[in-house]
Amino acid sequence: MTKYAKGILEIVNSSYCHPTAEEIYLEMKKGYPKVVLATVYNNLNQLVADRMVRRISMEGSPDRYDRAEDRHDHMICRKCGKLSDIRLRDYSEEIADKLGGGEISYDLKVFYLCEDCQ
Repeated sequence: MTKYAKGILEIVNSSYCHPTAEEIYLEMKKGYPKVVLATVYNNLNQLVADRMVRRISMEGSPDRYDRAEDRHDHMICRKCGKLSDIRLRDYSEEIADKLGGGEISYDLKVFYLCEDCQ
């Protein structure tokens, strides 16, 4: 793993705010002034492919990134776009059984109106 990938992984794993690639880039610049945005995107793509980081895609917004080490889902406010973690039961086995077995993964997003937008 490159020094940039390690730095990005550390930023994502220590954050609970689901940073964008640009936010990660700005944080990386503090320790690695020569890093470029393309390097951050390339390393994020590899970390996602290696299942070390989760990508959260939301229509009309930049992708956000989250730690992959613990199983959780996300709530997204339909009005302001606030993104929060939610812990629900793991449906992996149930889905795999319905599909006839095999390894599966899923990303559950619950859309709602947050307290501020209600």
